Amino acid sequence: MAAWILGVSGGIGSGKTAATDYFQTLGITVVDADIVAREVVAVGEPALDEIAAHFGSHVINPDGTLHRAALRDIVFADTAQRQALEAITHPAIRQRLQAQCLAATSAYAILASPLLWESGQAALAQRTLLVDVSEATQLQRASQRDGVTEANIRAIMAAQWTRQQRHDQANDIIINEGSLAELHQQIDALHAEYLTWRP
Repeated sequence: MAAWILGVSGGIGSGKTAATDYFQTLGITVVDADIVAREVVAVGEPALDEIAAHFGSHVINPDGTLHRAALRDIVFADTAQRQALEAITHPAIRQRLQAQCLAATSAYAILASPLLWESGQAALAQRTLLVDVSEATQLQRASQRDGVTEANIRAIMAAQWTRQQRHDQANDIIINEGSLAELHQQIDALHAEYLTWRP
């Protein structure tokens, strides 16, 4: 069992995945909240049935899977609907995240989540790391990577905490405006510290 859990977060386009990918090469188990979020709404999961009951059959594809685009359009346009979705999915996600982190056998485990603080998942971690970039960099990287419109990216950014809110909560911060090598250098320094750190 891992000695402790590090929560890692960052806004869209911040390079959070690039950071956690590198932690994995260092032998650290990464539990990804985005992957778990997809697992809990898979066919046969109770959360999918609850989503269909609340939002209607038009958010379900003919093959029974979740119609993500239809649901995304609803929840990003209406805060109350987003909160309704979170009330359905967050408890299931949290339970699965905790189980997977506890099952980790690396020196420490990483809980990677874009909504680490907003969702309350930070409570599962003993320390938090923010991967941070400017809003201009977020827009540039996210539009290149995902092929989504600037309006969609801004909607996602608006649904996430502000940079200042995340800065205020994070124990450690990586500024990821440079090269991949510079990102890895910052992670190497933190990893050396994390190997000896105990809550």
